[in-house]
This record gives sequence, C-alpha cells and structure tokens, in this order.
Amino acid sequence: MDLQLSGRVAVVTGASKGVGLAVVRTLLAEGARVVAASRKTSPGLDDLAGSNLVHVPADLMDPDAPAQVVARAEAEFGGLDILVNNAGGPPPGVSLPRFSFMAPTDDDWRRMFEFNLFSAVRAVRAAIPLMLARGGGSIVNVSSGVARQPAPMNVDYNAAKAGLNTLTQTLSEEYAPQGIRVNTVSLGPVRTAWWTEEGGAADIIAAQAGTDRDSVMDTVAPQMMNLTTGRLVDPQEVADVIALLASPRSASTTGADFAVDAGFSKAV
Repeated sequence: MDLQLSGRVAVVTGASKGVGLAVVRTLLAEGARVVAASRKTSPGLDDLAGSNLVHVPADLMDPDAPAQVVARAEAEFGGLDILVNNAGGPPPGVSLPRFSFMAPTDDDWRRMFEFNLFSAVRAVRAAIPLMLARGGGSIVNVSSGVARQPAPMNVDYNAAKAGLNTLTQTLSEEYAPQGIRVNTVSLGPVRTAWWTEEGGAADIIAAQAGTDRDSVMDTVAPQMMNLTTGRLVDPQEVADVIALLASPRSASTTGADFAVDAGFSKAV
C-alpha cells in the first residue's frame, strides 16, 4: 500500500537507534525527507545517509534544542509535514526501572518531565506554524502503556507519559479543525537499548530476580508484564504504525491512542 508520503518532510526525535531509527528507515523507504535528531549519530543512521536525510545533533534536555531541530526542516526541505516525538524513556545518564514512589528525587522528576514531556511540548510549539503554513500535518507522540496502566515503579516516567497523552488529546481538539492530526502510539516493552544495553532494564531486573539479561528479555519480563504475545515488541512493529498515522491515508484518525504493546494493556 502506498502511504502517500513521497516528498513529505518529517522530523523524528530520538532517531539514532531503536524505534526512532526504525521510523527514519521506514519513512525514507516511503519517499519522505527526514530530519533525524539525536545526541549523536549511529552506524544504523549512517547507513541511511543520502539526500533525503539530515542528521541534527541535539540534546533535547536543552530547552532551545527542539525548536532548532524543527527549524532545520524548514531550512533544508522548505517546511514540515510530520513530527514524530519519539525521544523519551530514561533521561541521559539515568537507568530504569526505579522501584517505589520514594526512589526519584525532585531533580529526577524534573529531568524525567523535561525529556519525556517538555521536549515534545517545545517541538510541537515550533512545528505547528510550519504545518499550518502547508495546510496541515501529522504529529505522532510516542507514549507508553504505563500512562494508562501504571505499575509501582518508574512513577515519574508514568506521570510524564500520562501528561503526553493528555497533551495529545488537547492538541487534537484545537488543531484537527485546521488540518493537523495528533495521535499517540503507546508502547509496551520494546527490545531497544533501554533493555539491551549494559546496566539497562534487563540487567536491573536480572539482579532483582537472580537471573541473567537474556532470560529477562526472553522470559522473565514477558511473564512479569503479562504480555499476551509472550515476547517484547520489535521496533519495526512500532515504526509501521507510526508511518501509517503519519500518512494521509489516516486522514480521519486524530486524538487516538494506538497500543503497540504485545498485549500489555488489558483495559477495554
């Protein structure tokens, strides 16, 4: 199916690996022109180099960075049609999960909201005028199933993602009549660096459970989180949904929340 994305301009944050890299790869394959933002590039992103891809080194903890990234889309490609706020998860230098409400400090809360909510707010604020100038666009905010079904861990992250979901609904109500669709994709555990890197979630849970990293990702985490599919999500499975939401083929989809979570969410 042609997603009608050829020639459209997209900004993708958190683009160097995992879900963000899969989104960049998918949009490029559909003919889009992409500004990929991340603190540094990666071999996977370098492999996609070409005239339709611009990498912008950016630390989204810097309040000025989101607007600078969006401005590059206008400078390089003349405007903006798609914004994918994918950057999120543990802020730089932070390892999750953290157990108990008492674990994060005030500074932890501030950093979590900066990375998972305020960076998206700032990117949207910069993107909307460019999208309105082109008659509309699509914003996809990458959220989490824990925004709706929180667990007694990562309380600051859960709250930030709940805020992102509310932001999405509010933006849709205001801007969908002007042609800008806004949706969320809520993830379960995705097999990305958050889990796989040394000192990441799999190692932390392995230490708690008295097992090893691979066992956590293959068995312990799916069982612990009651994943219906019995496995972690693949990043490409998320990217496919994001590309569809970015596409004009989803012209009547706005204010919606799509779960790509391996069956984590049980709510009706």
